[in-house]
Amino acid sequence: MSENRSTAGTGAPTVLRMILGRRLQERRVAAGVSLEAAAKALRVTPLTVRRLEKAEVALKPLYVERLLEKYGADAQEIEEFIALAEQANEPGWWYAYRDVLPGWFSAYVSLESGAVTLRTYEPHYVPGLVQTHAYARAVLQGGFPNDSEEELDRRVDLRLRRQGLLDGPDAPTLWVVMEEAVLHRVVGSADVMRDQIDVLLTAMERDHVSIDVVPFTAGAHVGACAPFTYFRFQERELPDVVYSEILSASVYLDQRADVVAHLEAHNRMALLTSSAQSKSLLNRMRKEYS
Repeated sequence: MSENRSTAGTGAPTVLRMILGRRLQERRVAAGVSLEAAAKALRVTPLTVRRLEKAEVALKPLYVERLLEKYGADAQEIEEFIALAEQANEPGWWYAYRDVLPGWFSAYVSLESGAVTLRTYEPHYVPGLVQTHAYARAVLQGGFPNDSEEELDRRVDLRLRRQGLLDGPDAPTLWVVMEEAVLHRVVGSADVMRDQIDVLLTAMERDHVSIDVVPFTAGAHVGACAPFTYFRFQERELPDVVYSEILSASVYLDQRADVVAHLEAHNRMALLTSSAQSKSLLNRMRKEYS
C-alpha cells in the first residue's frame, strides 16, 4: 500500500471500504478463484478486481454481487455485503474540504478517523491533532503561501475538525514523540507559542494522550529523520499502517518489516525522555515565551 503525492487520486477510501475490499479478497482466496477468473466473471481486467480488493475504486453493487456469486455466497450474505458497500461508498466528512485537501493527504485523514491507536513522530512542528487555532494558521500559511484568506480559513477549519476525534467516547490513543526543536521554532509569535505549550500541557493530562519531548541532550538517535505516523485499527482485516512524508512525496506502508521498524524507532525515542522531563521542558519553554 503506497501512495505518492504526484499520482494520488483526489478521493480516499473510507475504512469501511478498505475492510470490505479485504473481505472480498479473503472470500475469493477461500473459494479458490484466481484474479483472472474473477475478472472474467465481471468482463474486466484482473487489475480492476485487484483495485476493488485494495479499495482503490468504489465498490459497485453489480460487481460485488457477481463476484460473491462466483465465490459461492448465498443471497443473504450478498444482500448484506451490498448494503455495506453502498454505505462504504459514501464520502467521508472530509470530502467537503476536497477543494483544500490534497489528494495524497485525504487517505491520511481517512486512516486517522478510523484508527484506535495513533503514534506520531514530529521533528519540526506540533502535530496537527494538538495544535491551537493560531499555531495551525501560522503553519498552514507558511506551507501554502499562495492561498487566499478563504482557502487558508478552510485549511484551518479542516485541521481543527480533525481534532474532534480526540473528544468522543471512542477516542483513539494518541502518543506523540516530538523533538525539542519544535518548541524553539517560533511559529506565529511568542504569544502563539506560549498558548500552544499550554495546550500541550493540558493534553498531557488526558488519559488517552501522551506527549514526549526528546531533548537536545539526547544527541543523535534512530528516529532523527522524516516525520511519520503509525495507525492501528480494531478491525482484523486492516493491517497496521505507517504514513511518512518528505518534501516531494508521501508514502503509506503496511508491510510488516516497515511497520515494525517505525514502531521500534518510536519506542526507542520515547525512552530518551519521560513524562516528567517532558513537562519540565515544556514549562521551561513556556517561561521563555512569557
